[in-house]
Amino acid sequence: MSSTATHYKMITGEVKERIDRWISNYPADQRQSAVMPALRIVQEVNGGHLTTELMDEVADYLGMAPIAVYEVATFYGNYEHKPVGKHKLCVCNSISCMLRGKDEVIEYLEEKLGVKVGEVTPDGKFSIKKVECLGACGGAPMMQIGKKYYENLTKESIDEILAGLE
Repeated sequence: MSSTATHYKMITGEVKERIDRWISNYPADQRQSAVMPALRIVQEVNGGHLTTELMDEVADYLGMAPIAVYEVATFYGNYEHKPVGKHKLCVCNSISCMLRGKDEVIEYLEEKLGVKVGEVTPDGKFSIKKVECLGACGGAPMMQIGKKYYENLTKESIDEILAGLE
């Protein structure tokens, strides 16, 4: 399907401009090279997760087969395929974090928030996700929320972090 025949729901206005800025970094015949940032942008605009319809829009907009977009979106762990909390608590699952108490951090978060890894709190505020190495081994155990890293986690520091989130 050509992009002129598609009625875009998400790839309009500012979203289109943001994706187009990424497309402009590549040769004109390589617009599909912008697939990862395009997915990130539409995921962000959609409240933190992708849908098949959104991936189809990205495929159409970039001139790609939908399966090629699905392959990217399902291979990389930074793309979500179901709703996440406003604050996605990404707990590092690497060996360094494991040795320094990652399991206790996850248990504490699950107990405090009343949800398991992969679930969203009833108010939609928090979700917990295990992620692979975040590259902050010296500060293990650690988690990422948005673009911010929180290192050397303890129950007390977790309480402070969560209390500071709107």
